[in-house]
Amino acid sequence: MSVATIDDVLAALDAIIQRAWDEQSRVGYFAALYRRVTRAVKQGIAANQFADGPLMEKLDVVFASRYLDALEASQSGEHCSRCWRIAFDACKDSSRLILQHLLAGMNAHINLDLGVAAAQVSPGDQLPHLQADFDQINQVLASLVSGVENEMSALSPLIKNLSAIGLETETSIINFNIDTARKVAWFTAERLASEPAALHDLTIDGLDLAVSVEGRAILYPPFKGDALAAMRAAEVQDIRSVIEILGADPGVQA
Repeated sequence: MSVATIDDVLAALDAIIQRAWDEQSRVGYFAALYRRVTRAVKQGIAANQFADGPLMEKLDVVFASRYLDALEASQSGEHCSRCWRIAFDACKDSSRLILQHLLAGMNAHINLDLGVAAAQVSPGDQLPHLQADFDQINQVLASLVSGVENEMSALSPLIKNLSAIGLETETSIINFNIDTARKVAWFTAERLASEPAALHDLTIDGLDLAVSVEGRAILYPPFKGDALAAMRAAEVQDIRSVIEILGADPGVQA
């Protein structure tokens, strides 16, 4: 999917969310939340929160394009990265928690896409120039979970029990570690920046395989199945309502 500006990204996400709402598809969960983050990045650029606003917009567009292209390929029956395939396929599974769907998307987009996008917009010895703003945008991405605590409490009343069953700590939720994901993304960018371009496809493919294993662990943890099923039973079941709640952000204007 061709996008050139943050406004193009927002329009593309709007189309995905509308289609998901029409079709009652859980694909809309991550897309709705991702739109909130994209709006925040746009607002941050406008407010000069980044040292290099134009570069941040370029990073946002390249980063988003990896998600948009993967979704388009998946919906067309074409090849997409393994980690995104796992996340998209899980959208057909009504037994997964809302949070699991969100984390599976975050896993693919941060652990794989973010580092690749960073190396693409700041190749080779240009990468250090990006680091400060990369860290800043990482803060926005990290808020994907922490910023929706109220919504998740309304959507999933028993989600607070995750810590009681050992699936939530200060840094990790259902096998997804936010701090580790951010570090992995920058490590990926540094590796791609330092190695010959001819090796990039091989490096990205190997990373995709590792990230897909993490995605499967998020969606299908090998224990606590009964407890997760009980949490799922207590969640809001109407897909359209979930999309609307996750996408609502009255404090930020597009």
